Amino acid sequence: MWIFLIITLSWLSTARAGSRGSSRQASNEATRGPDVMDHPSCATRIPTSSLNLCKDVLSECYRSALCHQTAHWTRCYEERISTCVRGRSFIPNFVLQTVNSSQEAEVSPTSMHRVHIPSSALRRSRGDESQTDVVLVTTVINSTYFTPSPRRMKGTRTALTPNSSAHGQGSVMGGLVLAVRAGSRPVVNLSQPITLTFTHDKQMEKGSCVFWEELEDGAGHWSGHGCETNDTGAAVVCSCNHLSFFAVLVNPVLSVGETHSTNLSYITYIGSALSVFFTVSSLIICTCLQRRCPKKAIGVHMHLTGALLCLHLGFLLSSFWVRQLAGGEEGWVCRCLGLFLHWSMLATFCWMTLEGFHLYLLLVQVFNIYVRRYMLKLSLVGWGLPTLIAVVCAISGVYGKNSLELRDARNHNSTAQIHRCWMSNQFPQRLVVSYITTVAFPCLVILYNSCMLGLVVFKLWSVRRGSGDWKTGNSEGGTRLWKDGVTVLGLSWVLGLPWGLAATTYISLPGIYVFTILNSLQGVFMFLWSMALTRKSQSDNSSSIRDPSSQNMTTIVNK
Repeated sequence: MWIFLIITLSWLSTARAGSRGSSRQASNEATRGPDVMDHPSCATRIPTSSLNLCKDVLSECYRSALCHQTAHWTRCYEERISTCVRGRSFIPNFVLQTVNSSQEAEVSPTSMHRVHIPSSALRRSRGDESQTDVVLVTTVINSTYFTPSPRRMKGTRTALTPNSSAHGQGSVMGGLVLAVRAGSRPVVNLSQPITLTFTHDKQMEKGSCVFWEELEDGAGHWSGHGCETNDTGAAVVCSCNHLSFFAVLVNPVLSVGETHSTNLSYITYIGSALSVFFTVSSLIICTCLQRRCPKKAIGVHMHLTGALLCLHLGFLLSSFWVRQLAGGEEGWVCRCLGLFLHWSMLATFCWMTLEGFHLYLLLVQVFNIYVRRYMLKLSLVGWGLPTLIAVVCAISGVYGKNSLELRDARNHNSTAQIHRCWMSNQFPQRLVVSYITTVAFPCLVILYNSCMLGLVVFKLWSVRRGSGDWKTGNSEGGTRLWKDGVTVLGLSWVLGLPWGLAATTYISLPGIYVFTILNSLQGVFMFLWSMALTRKSQSDNSSSIRDPSSQNMTTIVNK
């Protein structure tokens, strides 16, 4: 269910950030990025402008670094850029001016970047104390010129890869790096920091101010040492105690366009409606089956099916009811629906865990699995624990109307609003509660049940290896192999392993679609599993005669 995923996991999203330059910026060589095809062969002499033209400094320094397989092109750039000649050509997003060192300076090379430099920093940059004026250069450079590389061991050589898109622990916001150079002396350890403002038009999270640091061994990387970050929402303000090449490493909030939002919503509603119908059918089948089988055989499946019914039904009710609310109104009905949805979700994962525990007893404690009032004890955990958590959350005022704004990745003016009766946006600790109960707990459940499924596969392999079924190579052996694969697949649905596909939603949009389709139809798969249990229970006797090893696994699966 994609909407449930978005509401509970959107704040943890670390989806890839776009490294494209802002469309508002004019294009030149610095903002366009390096073109390796334009680089001359290192066997030939690299032409250098005798006039030290500003427009040629970047390309010449970078080409020289490529030929010498070093990352020290920034040192060459800093040495030449403050003494370069503008010439007659116009250089977009490039500001070279002479400022008075006794006064503060503020420069904006682009509409998205602004630099404020205190007078103390300008005075320190002077090469001669008697000088009053200093040359100040500010510009933006495409982030592909800055390729983080590992430290090189002595005696080794590492070539630059200018087309690499790796940028430390994030991507460069807007794909542009702000270069600031003043005077002829390095400016470090300032008591009064410089201020850099990076304006953005995308919804971002976890932005951090960094600068480009080059080591003596030729390696380069992004570092946040000496910089503080302040995100105002519309801009990221960096306060740094030195001059260098600055950027903001970010991870954007999971972005889903309005069109995909509508499509995924329809998939979720249809899948949940089908799950409600088929879970009811599964309960009817399990009730009929229970008359002929011991309660332990299908009792856990019935409880899990009931929890899934509550989950999908609660989701549909909360989704449709919130549409009837006006404005910021919540009401007691919405709070109750939020409680019911949260409770049913916790109950579903609890019973998935108990399915795994039941499977463990059957596979490991084969000869001593009698537990007095077994189903009653499981029910106390499966229903009691979610009830306790939901009641505590209700008393704390967690539940209410939840609203989430989804911004289109291609059209920043296009947004979609998702409203649900869930955890209220007004509750201050909503993210903490959401993380513990809807992220951390399901992850532990999926991890535990994955181990249980692995144990099933190991047992299947041991049984088949002992009977030689997988070594015959005949059609009967292939049929058994296919049936075992279906058994493992069915158990994966019962154990809730498709919820682990939530990790794929961080990679691409298709991952969200896959997650939505599979999990919204979990009730349908439970129905198919119930039908399989019915058929297996009817053929237990004949199977035990023809294939004792198959009967062993069938008994385990049924129980």
